[in-house]
Amino acid sequence: MNRVSKYLKPSTGPRQRQAFARNPTIIFILLTLTVWCVGQTSSAIPQEARGVLKLRVKVKVGEATKGLSRKRFFLIKGSLEENKALTDAIERQPLTTRDCYYTRAGASPELINWLKDNDCESVYCRELDSEDVEGPHAVPEFVTALTVGEEAFGSRQLARKWLTVNLPEKLRDGFYRERQNEIAAIIKLAEATSNAKVLSVMTDRNGTAYFTDLEAGSYTLSNIVETEIGPSVSLWNCDVLMKADDLAAEKVYTISNRKDKNIKCVALEKPLPACMP
Repeated sequence: MNRVSKYLKPSTGPRQRQAFARNPTIIFILLTLTVWCVGQTSSAIPQEARGVLKLRVKVKVGEATKGLSRKRFFLIKGSLEENKALTDAIERQPLTTRDCYYTRAGASPELINWLKDNDCESVYCRELDSEDVEGPHAVPEFVTALTVGEEAFGSRQLARKWLTVNLPEKLRDGFYRERQNEIAAIIKLAEATSNAKVLSVMTDRNGTAYFTDLEAGSYTLSNIVETEIGPSVSLWNCDVLMKADDLAAEKVYTISNRKDKNIKCVALEKPLPACMP
């Protein structure tokens, strides 16, 4: 009989129990077994599964199909039916198009065309080229801001780098801020309705984006504010169901402004609204 067996006998008396409690070998064995059991119990508890929704946005303009780049989409907890009051509010909100805003703000046709050519909401969407400030295609607002900057900084290169600070605020980012305020109001309503945070992503140059860390359940996918695509505007309010089986791998969800194969949701498409005075 070894030392451990002796102390584990059922007939162990008070003195033996005291010896057992003081024996360092036995204490070490019991602690090891306790830690192992706790570890086994903890690892047996399943972690809540989370999934990924791969969003692909394909749009058709004329005969060309392309990915919709640099556009933001939102994922709201709850199905379309559960969020009906919210989506109705989204569909009812008036839209001020980019051209209408900048026309009212007094922008030159050259600036409006520059924004349209680059699908920009503000002048911050890309760096300026030399032809934007010089030559026949120069934008008057950029030329004026560059001249002011040269006088202030004493350097044309530095003035061009900081050109946007010398543009009037309403032309610099007024449209973007106005649009963000509209989106923020809808998000506030959505979070109050669903009691959950609204998630957002921006598509890459190929029209792809990822919503991550999603639990199983129903969601509403929306761009909240109509997106200008060619001569039309498109609004997506889509039902998305993340099943338990979808959490094991990426769930691909493709949307478009036109019906086509593998398209899960088609936008509500309307002509560009006329500019109001």
